[in-house]
Formats: sequence, C-alpha cells, structure tokens
Amino acid sequence: MSVGTAFHPRTAPLNRKMQWREWAGFYASSVYADFHDIEYNAIREAAAVIDVSPLYKYRLTGPDVIALADRLITRDATKLKVGQVYYTPWCDEHGKVIDDGTVHRVAEHELRWTAADPQYRWLTQNAAGLDVTVEDVTEELAALALQGPFSRAVLEAATGEDFADLRYFRRREATIAGTTIDVSRTGYTGDLGYELWIPAEAAPAVWDVLFDVGQAYAIRPAGMLALDVTRLEAGLILLEVDYTSARHAMNPEQNYSPFEIGLGKLVSFDKADYVGKRALVAEQAAGGPARRLVGLQLDWYDIERLYDDQGLPPAISPTTDRSPVPVFDGGKQVGKATSHGWSPILKQAIALASVAPRYDRTGTKLGVEWTVEGRRGRVNATVVELPFLDLPRKRA
Repeated sequence: MSVGTAFHPRTAPLNRKMQWREWAGFYASSVYADFHDIEYNAIREAAAVIDVSPLYKYRLTGPDVIALADRLITRDATKLKVGQVYYTPWCDEHGKVIDDGTVHRVAEHELRWTAADPQYRWLTQNAAGLDVTVEDVTEELAALALQGPFSRAVLEAATGEDFADLRYFRRREATIAGTTIDVSRTGYTGDLGYELWIPAEAAPAVWDVLFDVGQAYAIRPAGMLALDVTRLEAGLILLEVDYTSARHAMNPEQNYSPFEIGLGKLVSFDKADYVGKRALVAEQAAGGPARRLVGLQLDWYDIERLYDDQGLPPAISPTTDRSPVPVFDGGKQVGKATSHGWSPILKQAIALASVAPRYDRTGTKLGVEWTVEGRRGRVNATVVELPFLDLPRKRA
C-alpha cells in the first residue's frame, strides 16, 4: 500500500484532481493543476518545487566509504572531494548497468547515495571486508527539487545566504525554518536548480518557508508529468523506460552497458578495479556495444500528413510517451524510440532512441513509427545532438 511522503500534508491539498501515481511505495503527484503546462512553465520560466522524496537514499559512513564507492561506480571515487557530487552508473559483473544515481561526499567519511531502485543489499554485499556502515535513510530524509531560473533567488530568500558560489554538482549545508538541510546543485530538469535534503520531520516547515518567500517569484508545485517533459528536453534517461536495469533484465536484449545509454563518458578505465570493469574493457576492445543512445527530431509535417490522411486535425500528446516504438532505415528496423513527445520550448517533436552504431551520427535520416486512429505510419526523423535543450543557466 502506498503512503504519503513527508510533504504529503502540503502536497495533498494542492492536488486538486487527486491525480497520484505510485513511486517506490509513495504517492507522487502526476499533476497539481488542471493541466501540467502551467507546472512546466514554472520550471522553465519561474520556480517550481518537485517532491522527489521517494528516491532511495543511503547514508554510508566509515573510513572505507571511498573504497566502497570506488569498488562499485564506474567513475574514479578517489577524486570525489568533500562538497562534491557525482552522477554515475554502477554495473553488475557483466558490465551491464544496474542503476544510475548520485553520490554526494558529505564529509571525509560520509557519503549520501541516491538511486531509483533499492540498493541496500548491493551496497552491503560489496562492503565485505571494508569498514563501512550502510543505512537506508529513504524515509528519514525528505527531498525536494527546487528548479527554474528563479530557484536561486527563492533559495537565497529562504536561507538568507548567497548561493551564487555553489557550483554545478556541488553541495553544502544551509538552514531553513531553523533546520539544517543539505543543498546540492543538482536536478532532473536541465535547468538551473537545486535539490534540498531535509530531515523528514521538518519537511512541512521548510515547504512553508519556500512558498512564503517564493510567492514573489511565482513559485508552484510541479508533478511528474511536467518533470517528464523537462527531463526529455534535457536528454536525461529514465530507468525501466530508456534502459532496463540488469537486475530486472529477462533476456540479453534488456541488458545495457553504460556506452549504450549515453553514459560512456562516465566510465573510467584508469582507476582501481570495480564491478564490471573487466567486461567493459572487453566490450570496448571488441569495438563497443551494438546500440547507441541518440536524440531524434521528428518531422512535424509528416505527423501532420498522417492525420490529414485520416481527415483529422494534427495532434500530439503534451505528455511524454514512454511506449517504445520502432525506428527504421528504409524497410529495416534499426532500433527503437524509448521516450518521445513535444517540446514546448523548442516547438519540436523529439525522442530518445536506441539505435545501431552506424546510425548515431548527427544528421542521419531515419524513420519512426507513428500511429493515428489505429493505423501505423512513419514519420521522418533526424539524429541530433543531445541534450535537445542545453540552457547556459543550468551551469551558471
């Protein structure tokens, strides 16, 4: 049975249509307003808060926390400094991705590890022989994503501190509502933003302060529908949508290496051995995996034509479609689009797709299946660079 997060006393009254979804055993709001466009606009034009408390969160303490991280993640954990955050995948022994998430170095001997799927057993199993304590703090630690061009102004008003010096993928402590929280310059929207890590018992009070000071910046709560659109624009992958966890894969086709899902740049071969390293070295020596993640820009006029053929006005869902659809080169299927939808800011239909390596070059012409009234057709698509939307303020 799903339960409310620590923010539920505040989010529930705002969810006017009672549109909830289940996320890791918690209620997550799909949309607060009558439609998610106003929430999307808040993320892109003002400030928005997103309850991301259902993320799995682990506190790792002890002299060997870095040794454990280095044993698991594909990045060099020995270079992770106090106050820094890594985004990284971790793999099984076959070099296939189990999950991706963030590792925050909170102190010399303390890490905060976030993930989409449960990782307690994996962390504790691999901690054998190391002086590390792993605690699941998912329910003890609430999390709120504060995102948008005015997010810094809201945060500064709430804390009374200057955050202009907190760089991208860095973290530090702050105080809101008399409570010490942790602030990381991270997010899942591709915009300027922060994630606030808050003791669960203080979550409502922190929410109240943010909304009190945030009224001057048109702050709004945003749900999963708006978040899904922004993460697609940012070219960010989603577990069990754009790739399958190696833990859940039922056949070889459902296993993905980091190089197949756009995370190859986060793989280091110049560090100590880690789980999956040998398999990843062998994969690269053999020429790399058989798939690549690409961005596709879909031809709107082709979409319009398919509707016109049915005597209908053109339409495209305003939400991100997570249903896989075939990608073609002529009459041959060469991959699949995993997430696709309309970008309000780019005014384009876009998609993330997994394709054979020969088709990953920018400018390559492909076709994507598109169904109208039960009739399957195809629209032309062009491979473009990721992310689709790269806002300078994200790192400013």
